[in-house]
Amino acid sequence: MSREMTGTDVKRSPSGRGSRWLWLLATAFSLFVLAAASLAAFIQFVPLPVASIPQSTTILDSEGRVLAALQGGVNRRTVALRQISPWLIKATIAAEDRRFYEHSGLDVRGLMRAAWVDVRHLSKEQGASTLTQQLARNLYLSHERTWSRKLKEAWYAAKLEQRFSKDEILEMYLNQIYYGHGAYGAEAASLLYFGKHAGELNLAESAMLAGIPKGPRYYSPHLHYGQAKARQATVLQAMQETRSIGAALAAKTKREEVFIQPLPKSKGQLAPYFVDYVRKLASQYLGTDEKLLSEGGLQITTTLDSRMQKAAEDAIAKQLPENGELQAALVSIDPSTGYIKAMVGGRDYDKNQFNRVFAKTRQPGSSFKPILYATALDERTVTATTRFRSEPTLFYYDDYRKIYRPSNYNDRYFNGEIGLRQAIRSSDNIYAVNTIMQVGPEEVIRMARRLGVTSRLDAVPSLALGTFPVSPFEMASAYSAFAGGGSRTEPVAILRIADRNGRVLFSAKPRKEQVVSPALAYVLTDLMRSVFDTGGTAHRISHLLTRPVAGKSGTTPSDAWFVGYTPELATSVWVGYDRGRTITQSEAHRAAPIFADFTERALANVVPHPFPEPEGVVRTYIDSATGLLATADCPKHRVLESFLAGTEPTESCAPAGESQPEKTEGGSSWWNKLRRWWKS
Repeated sequence: MSREMTGTDVKRSPSGRGSRWLWLLATAFSLFVLAAASLAAFIQFVPLPVASIPQSTTILDSEGRVLAALQGGVNRRTVALRQISPWLIKATIAAEDRRFYEHSGLDVRGLMRAAWVDVRHLSKEQGASTLTQQLARNLYLSHERTWSRKLKEAWYAAKLEQRFSKDEILEMYLNQIYYGHGAYGAEAASLLYFGKHAGELNLAESAMLAGIPKGPRYYSPHLHYGQAKARQATVLQAMQETRSIGAALAAKTKREEVFIQPLPKSKGQLAPYFVDYVRKLASQYLGTDEKLLSEGGLQITTTLDSRMQKAAEDAIAKQLPENGELQAALVSIDPSTGYIKAMVGGRDYDKNQFNRVFAKTRQPGSSFKPILYATALDERTVTATTRFRSEPTLFYYDDYRKIYRPSNYNDRYFNGEIGLRQAIRSSDNIYAVNTIMQVGPEEVIRMARRLGVTSRLDAVPSLALGTFPVSPFEMASAYSAFAGGGSRTEPVAILRIADRNGRVLFSAKPRKEQVVSPALAYVLTDLMRSVFDTGGTAHRISHLLTRPVAGKSGTTPSDAWFVGYTPELATSVWVGYDRGRTITQSEAHRAAPIFADFTERALANVVPHPFPEPEGVVRTYIDSATGLLATADCPKHRVLESFLAGTEPTESCAPAGESQPEKTEGGSSWWNKLRRWWKS
């Protein structure tokens, strides 16, 4: 066989190799065309998903009336494309999608450039989204940076381009895009920032507005005007590069100052501090992000009573000087349910959003004493007839290593023995410290915890005088147990949260606990009503009250309090300065009138009710001079007093000239025996 005929020597025809490559190319092209056709057919016949249009989240009062939309809620006004300034349209296209009228939803060149940057930097940071893609994302998708989201975004963009014209897509985009501060769409944003309609915007305003969607908070002219101007310059440069404007006009516009309309104030909005509190709670309850709260169309039903809230705001406004810095806070709770009915966190929300209702920086002073006396009554250490001397006294504690020297207000003392009612009526500090030395500060702290006080409290004698800061919220919560017959319900601000379809996402289930006996709550309440009697610390407001009320004032060098209650409401009022500045005597007298004014107006439609007397209470006449049972032989100081059953006196007073049973100072505890021995 010749060499030419061997298999190893046979030369393949060039034309055969070319035919194979042509076949492969033809097959690949056919498959590509088939895939493209299939994709086009799929896009054509598969419908778009339902668009997720942001809706306002509304906050309702207990009667279903709208209190507010959450800060950052949806503000949208839809307009036609012809009602939008041509400058804004040109600026938006230049800044966001220069080839908008040339591509079919996807800018392939931009996409490839962005993909190359992402691959080089191993990230997904590069955008390259067209206006259509941005519209698709806002209508149907989240803003997470994932490849699956990008693919869906491209798919929906293609579908939008297939279904709508370019101008229709641009109109939808300009009505959909977020411009910050709750404003969606060009019309709402134009009114918010410039106080004019979108069709009235000039070039400078249009360029500034077109730059905001890239970072609504960062480029907000309300928050960062300098950054907004820098972004405006970038947009004007883009307009120059796309030949929308010339260099001279761009330079001239950059130099123009843009007038920004002030953000609308909250004046006229009811309960702005409460609204902020509700927003915080809703976020905690749902464990959700800001977007759902702002745009999810949630309906949050609260416990607030709008009429009572108005009464609270008016009462504070009436008592505070119009142009001063004196602040006030008020919170009122329904003791039977724990519902917060009114909340005022300060005098002017627009100037300062700090909610002083929750400030744990203020000493409650003597308004803390009812917690001390509740402890002593509960421990059967003190009763209404327990007597201590009201005089300057030294108290030794911590194994006699420390001395505490309290004093009464203005160094006023009775210089004799007084009972518990007189001590509460006149807010005698010596009596209070004697009581805490009897019962022990640790027990007082345990009682405070039962009543809902969570602030730090140290086991020292000065605790009796309210020297450790607590919040007005804690004080109202504690007093609500006294008003509620010893039963404390965890304070509630939100009743329920429902989504836009009415599905309940959260429903309040407050914890209720009997923290002291109904009998103890009644006895303490009966004693605390004495502050409104002649000589009492709240006597000056007694004429303002037309119903049974119990309460206690508290005054420190920088704080004035009044915490009180009726059977229907427990209310805490604080007055003072934010920086702890010393208050005047006149300023210290403003808390009690705020309480009285609010209570009467809030309950104007409620028939006055007495505090119900439960079982376990004994009411009997005693001789106030001795603390013994009163008889016909000693009627001079005869008063009706309340006791926990079993703690009432059993000995009777003796007529003049007869010997009295020996009285021991402050009872027969080892501490008082030791004190008497020390004095002797």
